[in-house]
Amino acid sequence: MGSAVPTGQVALDGLVALLDIEQLEVNLFRGVSPPQRPTRVFGGQVAAQALVAAGRTVHPARHVHSLHAYFVRPGDTRAPIVYDVERVRDGRSFTTRRVRAVQHGEVIFALSASFQLTQEGLEHTEPAPAGVPAPEELPDLGEWLRGDGGFLAGLPRPLDLRFVDPPLWSRRRGPASDEPVRMWMRADGTLPDDPLLYVCLLTYASDLTLLGSVLAPHSQHMGEVGLASLDHAMWFHRPFRADEWLLYECRSPTASGARGLATGRFFTRDGLLVATAVQEGLVRLRIPE
Repeated sequence: MGSAVPTGQVALDGLVALLDIEQLEVNLFRGVSPPQRPTRVFGGQVAAQALVAAGRTVHPARHVHSLHAYFVRPGDTRAPIVYDVERVRDGRSFTTRRVRAVQHGEVIFALSASFQLTQEGLEHTEPAPAGVPAPEELPDLGEWLRGDGGFLAGLPRPLDLRFVDPPLWSRRRGPASDEPVRMWMRADGTLPDDPLLYVCLLTYASDLTLLGSVLAPHSQHMGEVGLASLDHAMWFHRPFRADEWLLYECRSPTASGARGLATGRFFTRDGLLVATAVQEGLVRLRIPE
């Protein structure tokens, strides 16, 4: 009889521990992958760990406001990942860091991140999508996984995910549509008061469904295509807590040349836009055997 999939606070504590990377030397850190992962490192994991490494070389009064990253090679879950941080600049208001993630002597991921002292300025925000059901009105992830498989089945679930419509990987998904993919998410437990941890967790979570939204306008099922992230960018507009509900809206404006572009927006329950994500990835049709 198999062991139960960790959920809630236990799984969340495991993810927080995963992001608590080890410092080897000044500007040098080491991270590992969870044992439940397949042979390829999850892109959100390496991006979040790289952001942790960058953030630990920056004064805590400066908060990350943007990151730009490239996935260079597939990561090996059986080997540790070394994060080498370059201190590009420490200015009066902004700090810039570059991070190389290395395995087996080769760069698998590269990230640039910018941090800023809190400052006052103009304020406006696009409104949140109207007519979206509250998270309490939607089934949790376990309801979709029950008897339906999916790429998240059998893995720890540190995030509470509530899809507004059937997930694209579900056999119950509807017809192809230009409507965005929407889901509520939050850390499934309590987190410490740590703004850097919140943005790193959101970076991790942003990679779960973003590239998959390229399939929404098409009839192909998730198993009929090969998806691989090429690059990832995020902008953090306002403070937020990762253990409070955020609405994640993903859509794909274009796909061509075996590549797809996806954009994502995170809103708080009271309608504030707190983060934006953009990702391009390979989207290759699988040839039937």
